[in-house]
Amino acid sequence: MFHIALYEPRIAPNTGNIIRLAANNGCHLHLIEPLGFELEDKQLRRAGLDYHDLTNVSLHSNYAVFLKAIEGQRILACTTRGGRHYDQIDFKRDDVLLFGSETSGLPEAVHQSLDPEHLIRIPMQPKSRSLNLSNAAAIISYEAWRQLGFAGGK
Repeated sequence: MFHIALYEPRIAPNTGNIIRLAANNGCHLHLIEPLGFELEDKQLRRAGLDYHDLTNVSLHSNYAVFLKAIEGQRILACTTRGGRHYDQIDFKRDDVLLFGSETSGLPEAVHQSLDPEHLIRIPMQPKSRSLNLSNAAAIISYEAWRQLGFAGGK
């Protein structure tokens, strides 16, 4: 299935919501440290409800360690600086959907390291800055899953 990767997430409830999302759509969730909260944070547990047991979550000490763990897989950076809309991508089964932190997005070095064709965005009104992280992860991951016929879902 797909992978959702959160680069240095800062807000526990967003990550909790994405834990719940990953449990429901079968994605493997990757958390890239440093995190802006403790994994035992009450808000994280509340937002994720009882889905922690149903989610495949990996914690990576930094971006380099994460890259080694997903070596050979295509990374699609979901960013407001992307040149292609997310619906213009032909998603593949093991794609990694990479999202930046809520406060600063993805660093320039990450943008530069990826193929510009793999920088994707969600269309928004011209004066809007960004969507909530968990909403963006839901929109893009469900489009990817839809393209694969909701494999494994019911």
